[in-house]
Amino acid sequence: MKPGVNTSRRDFIRNGSIMAGALVISPALLAAAGASPVKKLGIALVGLGGYGGGQLAPALQQTQNCYLAGIVTGTPSKAEEWSKKYNIPQKNIYNYQNFDEIAKNPDIDIVYVVLPVSMHKEYTIRAARAGKHVICEKPMALNAADCREMIAACKKANRLLSIGYRLHFEPHNMEAMRLGQKNVLGKVTVIDTGNGFVYTGDPNAWRLKKALAGGGGLMDMGIYAIQAARYTLGQEPIAVKATQEKTKPELFKEVDETVFWELKFPGGQKVTGKSSYNNNWGYLRVTTEKGKFDIEPAYGYDGIDGHINGKPMNLPNINQQAAQMDDFATCVRLNKTSRVPGEEGEKDMKVIDAIYRSLDSGKWEKIG
Repeated sequence: MKPGVNTSRRDFIRNGSIMAGALVISPALLAAAGASPVKKLGIALVGLGGYGGGQLAPALQQTQNCYLAGIVTGTPSKAEEWSKKYNIPQKNIYNYQNFDEIAKNPDIDIVYVVLPVSMHKEYTIRAARAGKHVICEKPMALNAADCREMIAACKKANRLLSIGYRLHFEPHNMEAMRLGQKNVLGKVTVIDTGNGFVYTGDPNAWRLKKALAGGGGLMDMGIYAIQAARYTLGQEPIAVKATQEKTKPELFKEVDETVFWELKFPGGQKVTGKSSYNNNWGYLRVTTEKGKFDIEPAYGYDGIDGHINGKPMNLPNINQQAAQMDDFATCVRLNKTSRVPGEEGEKDMKVIDAIYRSLDSGKWEKIG
């Protein structure tokens, strides 16, 4: 979908999946690597909202190395509906009060936390203490300090932690990483990136509550643009200056609407970004010493499109969530750190923390 079309967030980035197998390690390859391919690993989704129901559960019908084994919900009617739809046995259905009993369930190897951001830390830590490996949806936590607690808890429990950065498994964004980090077209000189949508949803939704979401468009959508700048360069920014605008203060009373920022990187590249709950953006544009490359749309679930010096990348659209979860299942089998570990989530939150400090101070702020 092209920017400029008034659409809801769900419409803007739903429609995942053309094919799931492009980036997945098959059971046969796992066997060759010394891991048993006999049993798919069981994933329990914690939180059955729009993303869990609209993207993750369907993706788990396409995965090769893992499957939807259990659910955690506070709504009995959802538990009944999901049990019937996905053939989930009652013994694998939990609520938020008896969640810790999941420790006794051998059917569940991985817990995927898909809750409001304010609940990520608690359920990641509880899942790790229950002996389960964890995928936590982005943004990882309310701030970088909480991220560090989550990382420490998983390490103490000897459990793997991954963050739901699906675009690290998406071919066009992976190509941007290769082009930028390997200087294929020479050194990157300029990056401009933005992500947002026009929020038309429930004015009382948790995403608009600072205590639950931590922030607005920056936390929800801007994190993709921050990620893109970081993974295109393969560097960490050292400082940021940010400004914001709010045209609908009655709707965005507690959280940011539109934020603009400039990042300083050690390599001296000019990097600008923006996020919004009131603009349909979704692009990555990169200028190098010997040319340009871009992805637009860049961050949705499908319809990703990219160009190198004006010529199409000719890469497939895949089911990003299926590839992401299959990769983590492989990591669990091989006891291998995910390409998107908890530390990756912490790095983004260091940037976001600094952006919010800059919005308050009006000055450049050091990152980390």
